[in-house]
Amino acid sequence: MNISDKLKILTDAAKYDVACTSSGTDRSSKSGSIGSAVGCGICHTYAADGRCVSLLKILQTNNCIYDCKYCVNRSSNDVPRAMFTPDEVGELTINFYKRNYIEGLFLSSAVFRSPDYTMEMLYQTIFIIRMRYKFNGYIHVKAIPGADEALITKTGMLADRMSVNIEMPSGESLKLLAPEKKKEDILRPMRLLSSGITQSKNELTVFKSAPKFVPAGQATQMVIGATPDSDRQIVRLSESLYKTYNLKRVFYSAYIPVGSNKFIQTATTPLLREHRLYQADWLMRVYGFESSEIFGDADNLNLNMDPKCDWAIRNIDKFPVEINRADMETLMRVPGIGERSVYKILRTRRVARLDFDTLKKMGIVLKRAKYFITCNGKMYEGVKLDADLLSMKLSENKIDEAYEQLDMFGGKPPVLSDVSSGRLLLPTKEDMSKCITGQM
Repeated sequence: MNISDKLKILTDAAKYDVACTSSGTDRSSKSGSIGSAVGCGICHTYAADGRCVSLLKILQTNNCIYDCKYCVNRSSNDVPRAMFTPDEVGELTINFYKRNYIEGLFLSSAVFRSPDYTMEMLYQTIFIIRMRYKFNGYIHVKAIPGADEALITKTGMLADRMSVNIEMPSGESLKLLAPEKKKEDILRPMRLLSSGITQSKNELTVFKSAPKFVPAGQATQMVIGATPDSDRQIVRLSESLYKTYNLKRVFYSAYIPVGSNKFIQTATTPLLREHRLYQADWLMRVYGFESSEIFGDADNLNLNMDPKCDWAIRNIDKFPVEINRADMETLMRVPGIGERSVYKILRTRRVARLDFDTLKKMGIVLKRAKYFITCNGKMYEGVKLDADLLSMKLSENKIDEAYEQLDMFGGKPPVLSDVSSGRLLLPTKEDMSKCITGQM
């Protein structure tokens, strides 16, 4: 099989691994090396399924010893199989970089022969790219659960970011759909990476030239919708992972059916559900919300409204907020006012009293914020603070309407439907904009 055929198979097999963040490192170029990992060094583009990708994203191999029911690369699935050698991945990466196709590499793999064998292959690949080709750009590589800790540590000294996929939102789901995988095998490398990152940071405070271990931190990914786990369970797990292992990101991958099984959901998970989980995740990481606040008494997120608006309406007694006096934490919780807008407000009100016209001139979007704030004690003209009225006005997605997903490659959009009604549930254009700007 030639390189081109392998590339087709292994890039397609890698599309279920999510890696849509910027690098998180600022390592500049150096003499004798090519590439850099500065913030602008990772170029972003959009794949056919709407996901933001910035790297050459491939699998080392899709030959797998496991038979996970939710995975397209499972051993029992009849799909074309291929494997790259470490030399082939190194040559591909450098040639793609020199042609300005990519600025970095995302390398994952199915488990071939054994976790140790696969991890050794990944290490050899990264070693060749770093040492033989002197590539100084961004590299994200997967750590294989069950692999020897020494192999993971060696790889972490060469990679910018590593991730261990937690796979399922609960131990019961993992046992049901991936019985060959053990929860402890997944958590052990996560603990190793967490402690190694902490140790590396401590060493760097003493020795500036100390080698860096996974400088961009670690991440994880879980499949949502393959099992009946609620949004509350998923977000609580993410909250625990952030606090326990100091993760940079938790990625959510909406389940797409890859076969029939009596234990697994047969319908495609709405992309809108995935999007709402990312918004809830943003509220925890950036805005300081606890998972219990986001959900209240509900088990699942409101698909008709972003979780920040939903929280505000459930806690209408905390509003309106006086824009000229509220502290930073309170302003962060106002729907429609994002982190950057909060800092603008705090800077400007030191020298002037703010009114609604001034906020507009500052670039503060008042579409949602106007319902929850006052300026100099006055509400926005025509606005009434009523929970039922706000629920209707701030509802973003009319579930009875069919929303089409933007297709940038000329193909037909995927048919993604609600399990109960069969209606399309996709993020709106405003949803996608807020995902980028963080204005919730």
